[in-house]
Amino acid sequence: MVMKTLDDDQAVEVVSIPLAGKTSIADYMVIASGKSGRQVASMAYKIAEKCKNEFGRPARIQGLPTADWVLIDAGDVIVHIFKPDVRQFYNLERMWAFDTSPDAEPNPGEPRMGVLRVEPRNGGLG
Repeated sequence: MVMKTLDDDQAVEVVSIPLAGKTSIADYMVIASGKSGRQVASMAYKIAEKCKNEFGRPARIQGLPTADWVLIDAGDVIVHIFKPDVRQFYNLERMWAFDTSPDAEPNPGEPRMGVLRVEPRNGGLG
């Protein structure tokens, strides 16, 4: 439902990261971008409403007032929707990528986010 809703709302760069067996916070984390704060807020609101209406469980939302980064905690799925510049700054995909090797097999039925590129940093402490 989350992936379809994001697709219907024209989310950009949608990524699903399987977390089952790696952490107890959720089974999946979905990360997506919207083109504006208004689109980010709208997508988050729709996902929360569908969780309530279709599954009977309320989703908790944080970040709606500014809508730079909105977090939706839907129980088994955690959804992060960002404005592009904020997403690039926090780079959650890199933080939560457990296996980034090009030979790694994706879980059946799961979208694969591909190999993450690690940018070398010039000087400083990473």
